[in-house]
Amino acid sequence: MLDSPRRRLLGGAVGLFALFALLAVLVTHGQLSDLDDLGRRAAAVTRDHTALRHLLRGIEIVAGLIGVGVATLVLVVLIGRKHRRAAIYAAGVVVVTAVVRRVLVELIDRPRPEWQLPHALHDSASYPSGHVTTITSLAGVVAVLVLMLVRRRGARRLGYTACTAVVVVVALDRVFLGRHYPTDVIGGFLLGAGMVLLGLAVFSPLPVSHALNAEPLVELTPRGSRLAVVLNPVKVESVGQFQSIVASMAAEAGWDPPSWHLTTVEDPGTGMARAARDEGADLVLVCGGDGTVREVCAALAGTGIAVGVVPAGTGNLLARNLSIPLYIRAAIDVALTGQDRAIDLVEVEGDHLDRTHFMVMAGMGFDAAIMDGVNPEIKRKIGWLAYVISALKSLMFPEMKLEITIDDDEPTTHRARTVVVGNVGYLQAGMPLLPDARIDDGLLDVVLLHPRRLVSWLPLAFRVLGKRSRTDDLVNRMTGRSVVIRASQEVPREFDGDTITAGRELRMSCLHGRVLVRVPR
Repeated sequence: MLDSPRRRLLGGAVGLFALFALLAVLVTHGQLSDLDDLGRRAAAVTRDHTALRHLLRGIEIVAGLIGVGVATLVLVVLIGRKHRRAAIYAAGVVVVTAVVRRVLVELIDRPRPEWQLPHALHDSASYPSGHVTTITSLAGVVAVLVLMLVRRRGARRLGYTACTAVVVVVALDRVFLGRHYPTDVIGGFLLGAGMVLLGLAVFSPLPVSHALNAEPLVELTPRGSRLAVVLNPVKVESVGQFQSIVASMAAEAGWDPPSWHLTTVEDPGTGMARAARDEGADLVLVCGGDGTVREVCAALAGTGIAVGVVPAGTGNLLARNLSIPLYIRAAIDVALTGQDRAIDLVEVEGDHLDRTHFMVMAGMGFDAAIMDGVNPEIKRKIGWLAYVISALKSLMFPEMKLEITIDDDEPTTHRARTVVVGNVGYLQAGMPLLPDARIDDGLLDVVLLHPRRLVSWLPLAFRVLGKRSRTDDLVNRMTGRSVVIRASQEVPREFDGDTITAGRELRMSCLHGRVLVRVPR
């Protein structure tokens, strides 16, 4: 719907307004008295049941103007932090709908039903219902934002169902309290829904290019226009829809029609990136999780070909740490119109492990046990919360005896439940696990966590979230260009959120400025 032509959206709004006007004419001439008489029977049911009356009065109060105003304010503040146009759309639709409804209700001036219950009588005009009009417009705005911002189909369906349920409950509340005729409620729904479509036709909530008002880039060499896309097809809901979005945005930004390379289980991105390199791509856009992004970046390291990241995974830590937006359209825009930044790549080796690379973080112990313990089905349904569930089950992962060597220094011995080596500093929700880490400083940051008892996790969390620099046996930090970690026994290992075979050793070296990535201007 967000991509629908404005003429179609405007046509839908005009159709709803025409039905609203027709209904207004019919009710003012008493043509739908049989339908409206259903309201009398509904109010009689409420009059005979005290508990139902109290419940409906509660719904009336919550759905009143104060409740709607607070909900709208919270919604605008939340989405306005990252999606200014969506916030303007939300506020505009709700406010304009309220004003238009007030004008119409005074013009039509239909009296309230004679069977209205005597508790908190309403004496204003009746058509259309104010509660239903406002709730419909607010629910419609939420549905639009869910369509725009929520990737998971199941979560979107839940959002649509909730919006529909709220509108139906408020509509029934108005009829069963006798506040409105059934036709008032129908009119309120038509007006509210029409205003949602009219708002989309007049002002799109979709973000404009981040480069629209930015200073032009100073280019030492002219850019080409050959674009290749590496896509993990399981990370998008519809491959065809994603291809259509990329193609249209690329054409608008002046790129040639993109070539497409879809990853497979056997090849998660390396072969596709090399094929894009061989065909002479000037930019490779990669859509997938951190694992797919890692494969593409490693394959293009040192080639001078920029990588545009469209985060579509669960963690998306590289994108988060580079301020690349998680909203797909905005990320595509950054990839097509952003500026290049040289970032570090980390080379890693170890027992039972061929030489490979990571972009974000590698770990041994507790954090790897979290990754290994995530249920794929639960992860598919609830996203990153699956990691929280796995973490709670693995909190007391057995402590490890470790030997750590930084650069050419002498090895030191430690005990820890987990050790993490990071190229970036922040996890999901902005958790500063390695707050001093920089992705382009040529250094690796190491943190060892050693809570001795279950309750020790509380002061550990306080120190991590507070970015405390003090080091001791609970939280220990180190920094160097190369890091070697050896455990006394085989332990779980991971990098970039993907578990690898358990082992005793990881040997890591930072390759400074090896990869070009598109970031916001």
